[in-house]
Amino acid sequence: MIRTRAARHRHGAVLVLPGVWVAAVVTWELLSPLGTHFVQLLAAAPAIACAGTGRRQCVLLGGGCALFALVPLGPSEPGGPDVRLGTCCAILVVVAASYLTSRRGLRLTREVERLREIATATQHALLRPLPARLDGLALAGGHLSASEGALVGGDLYEALATRHGVRVVMGDVRGHGLPALATVAALLGSFREAAYDEPSLPGVLRRLERAFQRHLGAGEPPPSGEDFATVLLLEIRPGTEVVALNCGHPWPHRVVREPGGGARAQLLCGDDPLPPLGLFPLPAEPPVRALARLLPGEFLVLHTDGAEDARDRTGVFFPFARALAEAARGAATGPAVLVDRVRAALLRHTGGALTDDFALLALRNDRPRAPLALPPGELART
Repeated sequence: MIRTRAARHRHGAVLVLPGVWVAAVVTWELLSPLGTHFVQLLAAAPAIACAGTGRRQCVLLGGGCALFALVPLGPSEPGGPDVRLGTCCAILVVVAASYLTSRRGLRLTREVERLREIATATQHALLRPLPARLDGLALAGGHLSASEGALVGGDLYEALATRHGVRVVMGDVRGHGLPALATVAALLGSFREAAYDEPSLPGVLRRLERAFQRHLGAGEPPPSGEDFATVLLLEIRPGTEVVALNCGHPWPHRVVREPGGGARAQLLCGDDPLPPLGLFPLPAEPPVRALARLLPGEFLVLHTDGAEDARDRTGVFFPFARALAEAARGAATGPAVLVDRVRAALLRHTGGALTDDFALLALRNDRPRAPLALPPGELART
Protein backbone atom coordinates (compact mmCIF):
# COMPACT_ATOMS: atom_id res chain seq x y z
CA MET A 1 0.00 0.00 0.00
CA ILE A 2 2.79 2.41 0.90
CA ARG A 3 4.70 1.54 -2.28
CA THR A 4 1.55 2.03 -4.40
CA ARG A 5 0.92 5.45 -2.87
CA ALA A 6 4.54 6.51 -3.40
CA ALA A 7 4.45 5.34 -7.03
CA ARG A 8 1.22 7.30 -7.54
CA HIS A 9 2.85 10.44 -6.16
CA ARG A 10 5.89 9.99 -8.42
CA HIS A 11 3.64 9.52 -11.45
CA GLY A 12 1.69 12.69 -10.59
CA ALA A 13 4.90 14.67 -10.21
CA VAL A 14 6.12 13.48 -13.63
CA LEU A 15 2.82 14.51 -15.23
CA VAL A 16 3.09 18.01 -13.77
CA LEU A 17 6.77 18.55 -14.67
CA PRO A 18 6.30 19.39 -18.42
CA GLY A 19 3.57 21.90 -17.57
CA VAL A 20 5.75 23.53 -14.94
CA TRP A 21 8.55 23.85 -17.54
CA VAL A 22 6.22 25.53 -20.06
CA ALA A 23 4.86 27.92 -17.41
CA ALA A 24 8.39 28.84 -16.32
CA VAL A 25 9.50 29.56 -19.91
CA VAL A 26 6.44 31.71 -20.62
CA THR A 27 6.82 33.61 -17.36
CA TRP A 28 10.49 34.21 -18.05
CA GLU A 29 9.66 35.36 -21.58
CA LEU A 30 7.06 37.88 -20.39
CA LEU A 31 8.89 39.23 -17.35
CA SER A 32 12.48 39.31 -18.62
CA PRO A 33 13.79 42.86 -18.10
CA LEU A 34 16.50 42.47 -20.74
CA GLY A 35 14.10 41.94 -23.62
CA THR A 36 15.66 38.58 -24.52
CA HIS A 37 13.56 35.72 -25.84
CA PHE A 38 13.53 32.24 -24.36
CA VAL A 39 10.61 30.72 -26.24
CA GLN A 40 13.06 28.32 -27.91
CA LEU A 41 13.30 26.52 -24.58
CA LEU A 42 9.78 25.22 -25.13
CA ALA A 43 11.33 22.54 -27.35
CA ALA A 44 12.47 20.72 -24.22
CA ALA A 45 8.90 20.23 -22.94
CA PRO A 46 7.94 17.42 -25.39
CA ALA A 47 11.14 15.54 -24.59
CA ILE A 48 10.36 15.78 -20.87
CA ALA A 49 6.81 14.56 -21.51
CA CYS A 50 7.98 11.55 -23.53
CA ALA A 51 10.63 10.60 -20.98
CA GLY A 52 8.32 10.81 -17.99
CA THR A 53 4.74 10.20 -19.10
CA GLY A 54 4.18 8.71 -22.54
CA ARG A 55 3.81 9.24 -26.28
CA ARG A 56 0.29 10.71 -26.16
CA GLN A 57 1.28 13.39 -23.69
CA CYS A 58 4.39 14.07 -25.79
CA VAL A 59 2.36 14.74 -28.94
CA LEU A 60 -0.30 16.82 -27.20
CA LEU A 61 2.15 18.96 -25.29
CA GLY A 62 4.48 19.28 -28.29
CA GLY A 63 1.63 20.46 -30.54
CA GLY A 64 0.57 23.00 -27.97
CA CYS A 65 4.10 24.30 -27.59
CA ALA A 66 4.54 24.52 -31.38
CA LEU A 67 1.35 26.60 -31.75
CA PHE A 68 2.29 28.74 -28.76
CA ALA A 69 5.69 29.48 -30.33
CA LEU A 70 3.91 31.15 -33.26
CA VAL A 71 2.23 33.69 -30.98
CA PRO A 72 4.20 36.98 -30.55
CA LEU A 73 4.72 37.70 -26.86
CA GLY A 74 6.03 41.26 -27.10
CA PRO A 75 6.38 44.29 -29.38
CA SER A 76 10.15 43.92 -29.82
CA GLU A 77 10.98 40.56 -31.29
CA PRO A 78 14.33 40.06 -33.08
CA GLY A 79 13.81 38.17 -36.30
CA GLY A 80 10.01 38.47 -36.09
CA PRO A 81 7.91 35.73 -37.74
CA ASP A 82 10.97 33.91 -39.06
CA VAL A 83 12.24 33.21 -35.53
CA ARG A 84 8.79 32.08 -34.40
CA LEU A 85 8.46 29.76 -37.41
CA GLY A 86 11.93 28.32 -36.84
CA THR A 87 11.13 27.70 -33.18
CA CYS A 88 7.87 25.98 -34.16
CA CYS A 89 9.71 23.70 -36.61
CA ALA A 90 12.37 22.89 -34.01
CA ILE A 91 9.68 21.88 -31.52
CA LEU A 92 7.99 19.65 -34.09
CA VAL A 93 11.32 17.96 -34.87
CA VAL A 94 11.86 17.32 -31.16
CA VAL A 95 8.32 15.91 -30.89
CA ALA A 96 8.92 13.49 -33.77
CA ALA A 97 12.29 12.34 -32.44
CA SER A 98 10.98 11.95 -28.88
CA TYR A 99 7.93 10.03 -30.14
CA LEU A 100 10.02 7.52 -32.08
CA THR A 101 12.51 7.11 -29.23
CA SER A 102 9.71 6.59 -26.73
CA ARG A 103 8.07 4.00 -28.99
CA ARG A 104 11.28 2.01 -29.27
CA GLY A 105 11.89 2.27 -25.51
CA LEU A 106 8.35 1.07 -24.78
CA ARG A 107 8.85 -1.94 -27.06
CA LEU A 108 12.12 -2.82 -25.33
CA THR A 109 10.52 -2.41 -21.89
CA ARG A 110 7.72 -4.82 -22.78
CA GLU A 111 10.22 -7.33 -24.13
CA VAL A 112 12.27 -7.12 -20.91
CA GLU A 113 9.11 -7.63 -18.85
CA ARG A 114 8.20 -10.75 -20.84
CA LEU A 115 11.72 -12.15 -20.44
CA ARG A 116 11.60 -11.41 -16.70
CA GLU A 117 8.29 -13.27 -16.40
CA ILE A 118 9.74 -16.28 -18.22
CA ALA A 119 12.88 -16.23 -16.05
CA THR A 120 10.80 -15.95 -12.88
CA ALA A 121 8.62 -18.91 -13.85
CA THR A 122 11.70 -20.96 -14.75
CA GLN A 123 13.48 -20.21 -11.49
CA HIS A 124 10.35 -20.98 -9.45
CA ALA A 125 10.00 -24.30 -11.25
CA LEU A 126 13.64 -25.09 -10.49
CA LEU A 127 13.57 -24.22 -6.78
CA ARG A 128 9.88 -24.83 -6.25
CA PRO A 129 8.08 -23.73 -3.06
CA LEU A 130 8.04 -26.30 -0.28
CA PRO A 131 4.75 -27.69 1.04
CA ALA A 132 3.61 -26.28 4.36
CA ARG A 133 3.41 -29.77 5.89
CA LEU A 134 5.15 -33.02 5.08
CA ASP A 135 4.55 -36.30 6.96
CA GLY A 136 3.83 -34.60 10.27
CA LEU A 137 6.53 -31.96 9.84
CA ALA A 138 5.87 -28.27 9.27
CA LEU A 139 8.48 -26.73 6.99
CA ALA A 140 9.40 -23.59 5.09
CA GLY A 141 12.34 -22.42 3.00
CA GLY A 142 13.75 -19.12 1.85
CA HIS A 143 16.63 -17.90 -0.25
CA LEU A 144 18.34 -14.74 -1.41
CA SER A 145 20.55 -14.39 -4.47
CA ALA A 146 23.64 -12.20 -4.47
CA SER A 147 23.18 -11.56 -8.20
CA GLU A 148 20.96 -8.63 -9.12
CA GLY A 149 17.83 -9.71 -10.97
CA ALA A 150 18.15 -13.42 -10.08
CA LEU A 151 15.66 -15.08 -7.74
CA VAL A 152 17.72 -18.23 -7.40
CA GLY A 153 21.49 -18.62 -7.30
CA GLY A 154 23.88 -21.43 -6.50
CA ASP A 155 22.04 -22.67 -3.40
CA LEU A 156 19.53 -25.50 -3.49
CA TYR A 157 17.18 -27.32 -1.15
CA GLU A 158 14.36 -29.84 -1.34
CA ALA A 159 12.35 -32.02 1.06
CA LEU A 160 10.43 -35.15 0.05
CA ALA A 161 8.31 -37.65 1.99
CA THR A 162 9.38 -41.19 1.04
CA ARG A 163 8.78 -44.67 2.44
CA HIS A 164 12.18 -44.39 4.11
CA GLY A 165 11.27 -41.16 5.91
CA VAL A 166 11.44 -37.48 5.07
CA ARG A 167 14.57 -36.89 3.02
CA VAL A 168 16.08 -33.42 2.76
CA VAL A 169 18.92 -32.00 0.68
CA MET A 170 20.68 -28.68 1.16
CA GLY A 171 23.50 -27.77 -1.20
CA ASP A 172 25.72 -25.00 -2.47
CA VAL A 173 27.41 -25.16 -5.87
CA ARG A 174 30.54 -23.18 -6.69
CA GLY A 175 29.69 -19.67 -7.81
CA HIS A 176 26.36 -17.92 -7.54
CA GLY A 177 23.69 -16.32 -9.65
CA LEU A 178 22.44 -17.39 -13.06
CA PRO A 179 25.62 -19.27 -14.20
CA ALA A 180 25.13 -21.78 -11.35
CA LEU A 181 21.53 -22.64 -12.26
CA ALA A 182 22.46 -25.50 -14.62
CA THR A 183 24.38 -27.31 -11.86
CA VAL A 184 21.55 -26.70 -9.39
CA ALA A 185 19.08 -28.17 -11.89
CA ALA A 186 21.21 -31.30 -12.37
CA LEU A 187 21.54 -31.95 -8.62
CA LEU A 188 17.90 -31.25 -7.79
CA GLY A 189 16.64 -33.43 -10.63
CA SER A 190 18.82 -36.31 -9.49
CA PHE A 191 17.74 -35.96 -5.84
CA ARG A 192 14.04 -35.88 -6.70
CA GLU A 193 14.38 -39.28 -8.34
CA ALA A 194 16.97 -40.91 -6.08
CA ALA A 195 15.18 -39.97 -2.83
CA TYR A 196 12.31 -42.29 -3.77
CA ASP A 197 14.32 -45.06 -5.42
CA GLU A 198 17.36 -45.56 -3.19
CA PRO A 199 16.86 -47.47 0.08
CA SER A 200 19.81 -45.76 1.81
CA LEU A 201 21.35 -42.30 1.99
CA PRO A 202 24.69 -43.47 0.51
CA GLY A 203 22.78 -44.60 -2.57
CA VAL A 204 21.19 -41.17 -2.89
CA LEU A 205 24.59 -39.50 -2.53
CA ARG A 206 26.13 -41.69 -5.23
CA ARG A 207 23.32 -40.76 -7.61
CA LEU A 208 24.00 -37.08 -6.90
CA GLU A 209 27.72 -37.58 -7.56
CA ARG A 210 27.05 -39.29 -10.90
CA ALA A 211 24.64 -36.53 -11.96
CA PHE A 212 27.20 -33.90 -10.99
CA GLN A 213 29.98 -35.61 -12.94
CA ARG A 214 27.77 -36.06 -16.00
CA HIS A 215 26.88 -32.39 -15.85
CA LEU A 216 30.55 -31.38 -15.70
CA GLY A 217 31.49 -33.78 -18.47
CA ALA A 218 28.85 -32.31 -20.78
CA GLY A 219 30.31 -28.82 -20.50
CA GLU A 220 32.63 -27.12 -22.95
CA PRO A 221 35.48 -26.62 -22.27
CA PRO A 222 36.16 -29.80 -20.28
CA PRO A 223 35.93 -29.49 -16.47
CA SER A 224 38.97 -27.91 -14.85
CA GLY A 225 38.69 -29.68 -11.50
CA GLU A 226 37.69 -26.43 -9.79
CA ASP A 227 33.95 -27.07 -9.94
CA PHE A 228 32.46 -28.58 -6.82
CA ALA A 229 29.29 -28.62 -4.73
CA THR A 230 28.74 -29.02 -1.01
CA VAL A 231 25.80 -31.25 -0.12
CA LEU A 232 24.04 -32.14 3.13
CA LEU A 233 21.63 -35.07 3.02
CA LEU A 234 19.26 -35.68 5.94
CA GLU A 235 16.78 -38.43 6.67
CA ILE A 236 14.15 -37.90 9.37
CA ARG A 237 12.90 -41.36 10.15
CA PRO A 238 9.41 -42.22 11.46
CA GLY A 239 10.80 -42.38 15.00
CA THR A 240 12.09 -38.76 14.55
CA GLU A 241 15.71 -39.95 14.49
CA VAL A 242 17.82 -37.69 12.26
CA VAL A 243 20.70 -39.20 10.27
CA ALA A 244 22.94 -37.32 7.85
CA LEU A 245 25.54 -37.56 5.11
CA ASN A 246 27.64 -34.43 4.74
CA CYS A 247 29.94 -33.46 1.86
CA GLY A 248 31.64 -30.25 2.93
CA HIS A 249 28.45 -28.46 3.96
CA PRO A 250 27.66 -26.61 7.23
CA TRP A 251 25.99 -28.83 9.81
CA PRO A 252 22.39 -28.06 10.77
CA HIS A 253 21.09 -26.49 13.98
CA ARG A 254 18.42 -27.77 16.33
CA VAL A 255 16.37 -25.01 17.92
CA VAL A 256 14.84 -25.95 21.28
CA ARG A 257 12.20 -23.89 23.04
CA GLU A 258 12.80 -22.98 26.67
CA PRO A 259 10.36 -22.18 29.47
CA GLY A 260 9.22 -18.58 29.36
CA GLY A 261 9.03 -18.33 25.56
CA GLY A 262 12.76 -18.26 24.87
CA ALA A 263 14.75 -20.56 22.60
CA ARG A 264 18.31 -21.75 22.07
CA ALA A 265 20.08 -22.98 18.96
CA GLN A 266 22.33 -26.03 19.17
CA LEU A 267 24.75 -27.04 16.41
CA LEU A 268 24.36 -30.70 15.46
CA CYS A 269 27.89 -31.67 14.53
CA GLY A 270 28.58 -35.13 13.18
CA ASP A 271 32.39 -35.06 13.11
CA ASP A 272 34.37 -34.09 10.02
CA PRO A 273 32.36 -34.07 6.79
CA LEU A 274 33.38 -35.69 3.52
CA PRO A 275 34.99 -33.50 0.83
CA PRO A 276 32.59 -31.63 -1.49
CA LEU A 277 31.32 -33.40 -4.57
CA GLY A 278 33.61 -33.03 -7.56
CA LEU A 279 36.92 -32.79 -5.70
CA PHE A 280 37.50 -36.46 -4.77
CA PRO A 281 35.69 -39.74 -5.40
CA LEU A 282 33.32 -40.90 -2.69
CA PRO A 283 34.60 -43.61 -0.33
CA ALA A 284 33.37 -47.16 -0.74
CA GLU A 285 31.04 -46.79 2.26
CA PRO A 286 30.16 -43.15 3.02
CA PRO A 287 29.59 -42.80 6.77
CA VAL A 288 26.02 -42.03 7.81
CA ARG A 289 25.99 -40.01 11.04
CA ALA A 290 23.20 -40.17 13.62
CA LEU A 291 22.70 -36.54 14.68
CA ALA A 292 19.84 -36.36 17.16
CA ARG A 293 16.22 -37.18 17.83
CA LEU A 294 13.90 -34.33 16.90
CA LEU A 295 11.33 -34.01 19.67
CA PRO A 296 7.85 -32.56 19.13
CA GLY A 297 7.94 -28.77 18.89
CA GLU A 298 11.67 -28.60 18.09
CA PHE A 299 13.08 -27.04 14.92
CA LEU A 300 15.72 -28.41 12.60
CA VAL A 301 17.33 -25.65 10.54
CA LEU A 302 19.58 -26.17 7.51
CA HIS A 303 21.48 -23.34 5.86
CA THR A 304 24.24 -22.49 3.41
CA ASP A 305 27.48 -20.73 4.28
CA GLY A 306 26.09 -17.47 2.93
CA ALA A 307 24.45 -17.01 6.35
CA GLU A 308 27.53 -17.53 8.51
CA ASP A 309 29.92 -15.70 6.15
CA ALA A 310 27.79 -12.57 5.77
CA ARG A 311 29.39 -9.42 7.22
CA ASP A 312 28.35 -5.88 7.95
CA ARG A 313 30.23 -2.77 6.83
CA THR A 314 32.74 -3.11 9.67
CA GLY A 315 33.54 -6.75 8.85
CA VAL A 316 31.58 -8.32 11.74
CA PHE A 317 30.13 -11.74 10.86
CA PHE A 318 26.39 -12.33 11.07
CA PRO A 319 25.54 -14.00 14.44
CA PHE A 320 23.57 -16.82 12.87
CA ALA A 321 22.97 -18.98 15.97
CA ARG A 322 21.81 -15.99 18.01
CA ALA A 323 19.53 -14.87 15.17
CA LEU A 324 18.00 -18.35 15.09
CA ALA A 325 17.30 -18.30 18.82
CA GLU A 326 15.75 -14.83 18.63
CA ALA A 327 13.65 -15.76 15.60
CA ALA A 328 12.21 -18.84 17.34
CA ARG A 329 10.89 -16.93 20.35
CA GLY A 330 7.17 -17.11 20.92
CA ALA A 331 4.90 -20.11 21.19
CA ALA A 332 3.14 -19.35 17.89
CA THR A 333 6.34 -19.13 15.84
CA GLY A 334 6.26 -21.46 12.85
CA PRO A 335 8.90 -22.35 10.25
CA ALA A 336 7.75 -19.64 7.82
CA VAL A 337 7.94 -16.96 10.50
CA LEU A 338 11.37 -18.18 11.61
CA VAL A 339 12.71 -18.08 8.04
CA ASP A 340 11.34 -14.59 7.44
CA ARG A 341 12.81 -13.28 10.71
CA VAL A 342 16.26 -14.69 10.02
CA ARG A 343 16.23 -13.40 6.45
CA ALA A 344 15.22 -9.92 7.64
CA ALA A 345 17.93 -9.97 10.33
CA LEU A 346 20.54 -10.94 7.72
CA LEU A 347 19.52 -8.09 5.43
CA ARG A 348 19.64 -5.63 8.32
CA HIS A 349 23.09 -6.84 9.31
CA THR A 350 24.53 -6.56 5.79
CA GLY A 351 22.59 -3.48 4.78
CA GLY A 352 21.16 -5.44 1.85
CA ALA A 353 24.58 -5.94 0.24
CA LEU A 354 25.05 -9.72 -0.11
CA THR A 355 28.33 -11.18 -1.33
CA ASP A 356 27.08 -14.77 -1.51
CA ASP A 357 23.80 -16.57 -2.01
CA PHE A 358 21.84 -17.48 1.10
CA ALA A 359 19.38 -20.34 1.64
CA LEU A 360 17.54 -21.48 4.77
CA LEU A 361 15.23 -24.41 5.41
CA ALA A 362 13.39 -24.89 8.71
CA LEU A 363 11.44 -27.98 9.82
CA ARG A 364 9.37 -28.32 12.99
CA ASN A 365 8.29 -31.66 14.41
CA ASP A 366 4.50 -31.51 14.77
CA ARG A 367 4.06 -35.24 15.17
CA PRO A 368 2.18 -36.26 18.31
CA ARG A 369 4.18 -37.67 21.16
CA ALA A 370 4.30 -41.47 21.15
CA PRO A 371 2.62 -43.01 24.23
CA LEU A 372 4.91 -44.64 26.75
CA ALA A 373 5.14 -48.42 26.43
CA LEU A 374 3.88 -50.20 29.58
CA PRO A 375 5.00 -53.64 30.74
CA PRO A 376 2.53 -56.46 29.98
CA GLY A 377 1.61 -56.90 33.67
CA GLU A 378 1.00 -53.19 34.11
CA LEU A 379 -1.12 -53.18 30.96
CA ALA A 380 -3.27 -56.06 32.33
CA ARG A 381 -3.91 -54.22 35.63
CA THR A 382 -5.03 -51.11 33.75
